[in-house]
Amino acid sequence: MSFSLVCLPFAGGGAGFYRAWPKDRTAEVRVVALQLPGREERFGDAPFTDVRVAARRLVEDLRRRVPADGPVALFGHSLGAVLAYEMARELEEQGAAGLCHLFVSGSPGPWTSRDERATGLDDDSFVEQVSRFAGYRHSALDQPALRDVLLPTLRADVEMHENYKPSSSEPLSVPITTLRGADDGLVPREQCAQWSAATRGGFTSLELPGGHMYVADDASRVLDTVAEVLCPGSGR
Repeated sequence: MSFSLVCLPFAGGGAGFYRAWPKDRTAEVRVVALQLPGREERFGDAPFTDVRVAARRLVEDLRRRVPADGPVALFGHSLGAVLAYEMARELEEQGAAGLCHLFVSGSPGPWTSRDERATGLDDDSFVEQVSRFAGYRHSALDQPALRDVLLPTLRADVEMHENYKPSSSEPLSVPITTLRGADDGLVPREQCAQWSAATRGGFTSLELPGGHMYVADDASRVLDTVAEVLCPGSGR
């Protein structure tokens, strides 16, 4: 059986991150990267400012991109995790039978808010704070011309994430698997475990080598892990 793995990016990221993942790594998983407005080919579009609004719009995009009768799994990292979670809720409310799994990566449970915020800081302080939150610093943010172009969308993403409140406390029925880098100093193991309360459909927690941005270190390993969860015995 082949699954559509619908992927949502972290703050400031775009669909290009997932489009670069190996296309032929596993026959069981087809990566479908959804694009958020304000970046790459949608650079001219106003970025989302509310997770729940974004989830509804992204579900519309998903329905255009994946077969109506095929199994679908959602994968999101950091901001993408809460987007994927709200998309899963939207799909369940719509009665989408194809939704089979939710992968939330590098994220505490949806009810956990961040004590420190980057929203409202001046540009230099904002970049420093976001770099600390993310566990890495994109080189483009050190180039003034590029930073001026990227900051509005990154600010919108960060504010959307920091202002996020779950639309419901009712557990989902879809199984949830959390993934984190084993050396992630930003999202501890205990916070990942909070996702167990978000579902009544089964919960698994997995760790892969790396820090918070482990997803950028070895895409093949991530895909193999996802494929093994969806189709046990398929991993390499």
